[in-house]
Amino acid sequence: MAQGYASGKVILFGEHAVVYGRPAIAVPVTDVRAQATIMPGSEGEGVVIDAVDLDRQIHVRKADKNDPLAHIVRLTLDKIGPDLDPDLTISITSTIPIARGMGSGAAISTAIVRALGKELNRWFPSQEISDLVYQTEILYHGTPSGIDNTVIAFEKPVYFVRGVTRQVFWVGKPFLLAIADTGIESSTKEVVGDLRRRYEAEPERYEPLFARAGEIAAAARSAIEQGDTNPVGRLMDENHDLLRRMGVSCPELDRLVAAAREGGALGAKLSGAGWGGNMIALVTEETRGRVDMMLRLAGAAQVIITQVR
Repeated sequence: MAQGYASGKVILFGEHAVVYGRPAIAVPVTDVRAQATIMPGSEGEGVVIDAVDLDRQIHVRKADKNDPLAHIVRLTLDKIGPDLDPDLTISITSTIPIARGMGSGAAISTAIVRALGKELNRWFPSQEISDLVYQTEILYHGTPSGIDNTVIAFEKPVYFVRGVTRQVFWVGKPFLLAIADTGIESSTKEVVGDLRRRYEAEPERYEPLFARAGEIAAAARSAIEQGDTNPVGRLMDENHDLLRRMGVSCPELDRLVAAAREGGALGAKLSGAGWGGNMIALVTEETRGRVDMMLRLAGAAQVIITQVR
């Protein structure tokens, strides 16, 4: 029995602006993860995926070419060897919330690649995993930035500029994030597509917003590397204001952001596509309990406190 795992992720800075060539920062969330377990399958059946959480069973040979789970299996087998078609059952489970901007799709795909590699004696370096998973991200999101597959495959904080650089970097001092779920599913493809239409109609309105978001991401990286969290909180607040002006926030997100700040968070913002999903807040050991309470009182469906290191 071979198993593969992958963590979730949140975008710390630069969502949406990253699609337009500006830098973004994403960090892994190791408190939630996807798991793929491989066992022998029925003879002659090929690969069968048992998506336990989704109550789905997918026969890879028969699956639609646009099914992301079948697609990542086909891509991985093609990498391992030509015409490889083993009889295997892949059971996948995940504690990563779906459609909440935490990279659930990329994490499941990463776990599958790692499990197949172990089962079939093929070691995949992180970059190769990231490149494979990116191809499934296109099916999930349409025009993905590439940041989800990168941070999840490397499982380290990543400074990312689409088509230019992806740099793993180190945290000068560990810090705590509170991640609060609005309880509203958010489609990255839908939100990104809507913003693109508005950008194409009024580029002069959105270009300054994207540019400032990129500057914030660069400044935040410097502060994180130096272990100075106070500027990071202020930059989160400013980034959220930009995202509101981009039209990707919503009343539920704004309410949670305000609650986190009231609870003593150093800063707070939405994370991911917006229109639902999650928000994140920078907290300390002293404020984590109060922020958690305030978020739940403000309607958070779930709160995760995670350390970034």
